[in-house]
Amino acid sequence: MDPLTIGVLSGSVIAGLGGASFAGLKAWNGWLELKKMELTQFASDRGLPPATGRIEIADLRERVRKLEAIAAGIDI
Repeated sequence: MDPLTIGVLSGSVIAGLGGASFAGLKAWNGWLELKKMELTQFASDRGLPPATGRIEIADLRERVRKLEAIAAGIDI
């Protein structure tokens, strides 16, 4: 084979690999951005728990206070 042909073929292979790598990295970056947007949307949707959840949390806190008082030997 002619050295010029080998050079052209190797150059086009390197250019093709470079283009494919660039496209793959661009797609990966887009996928990461999509996941970041999904996570921020999920975090903002959570917000405060529903009222029943807040009541249950308050009830659990009261129970913990009572148990701590019992453990400390204090009558309520």
